[in-house]
Amino acid sequence: MDQALSMVTSYLGFLFILLCLGLILFFCFSDSAREKIKLRAIQAFSRYRREVDLAVEAGKRLHISLGRGTINELQGGSAFIGLTILDRCARAASNSDRPPIATSGDGTVMVLSQDTLQSTYRSLAAEQRYDPTNARFTGLTPIAFAAGAMPAIHDEHVSANILAGHFGTEVALLTEAGERSQSLTVAGSDSIPAQAVLYATAEEPLLGEELYAAGAYLGGGLAHTASLRMQDILRWVLVAAIIIGAILKLLGILA
Repeated sequence: MDQALSMVTSYLGFLFILLCLGLILFFCFSDSAREKIKLRAIQAFSRYRREVDLAVEAGKRLHISLGRGTINELQGGSAFIGLTILDRCARAASNSDRPPIATSGDGTVMVLSQDTLQSTYRSLAAEQRYDPTNARFTGLTPIAFAAGAMPAIHDEHVSANILAGHFGTEVALLTEAGERSQSLTVAGSDSIPAQAVLYATAEEPLLGEELYAAGAYLGGGLAHTASLRMQDILRWVLVAAIIIGAILKLLGILA
C-alpha cells in the first residue's frame, strides 16, 4: 500500500513538473511577440538596481550571498535564483574596478558561482576580469558560514548586499554586518525562520515568492517573466481547489 501511494505521488509530481514546464514554454513563445510586460513595483528591487549604478560610479563592490543550501535538495531552488542574481549583477557591474563577490556555505554552489562569473565575463568578452577568488566558500556550519561571510561585508568596500538562498536564523549576523557597514541589504530566503528574521532586520526584505521573481525584475530574460505568469496561474488554480474543496466539505460530499 505504501509503495503504491509513493508511486502515485511520484507520478503526480512528474505531471506537475511537466505542467509547469509546458506553461513556461507557452508563455515564452506567446510573450515573445508582445511588448514588454509591466510588473508590479517591488521597492527592494528598485532600490537595488539604483544601488548597482551607484556602486559602479563610486568604485565599490556588490556582495551576493547564496546561502548554505545544497542543490540536490529543495533548498537548491533558492540557490539557483541567487546564481541568476549573481549573473545580472556581474553584467551590470562589468565596468566597475571592483567586481561583485559571492559567498556560499556549500561547496557545489561555490563552484557554480565561479562558473557563473566566468561564463558571464566570457559572454561580455571580458574574461581577463574573472577572478575565481571572488566566489568564496565561507563555512559548512550555519555560524561558520555567517562568520566567514561577514568580513566580505566589512572589509571589501561593499555598498550593497543581496542575500538570496537558504539561510537560518544566522542570517541576522549578515544583516547586522550590512547595517554596521552602512550598506543596503536586500534579502530573501525559502526558510520561514529566516524570513521572520529578515522581516525584522533587513533594510529591504523579500517576502514569500518575491525572491523567485528576482530574475524577472533584474532583467533575466523572457523565461523568468514567463515563470511569473506560470506562478500566477498555479496560484489561482490552488485558490480554486481550496474553495471547491471547502464547498464539497460543507455539502458532505467529502469526508
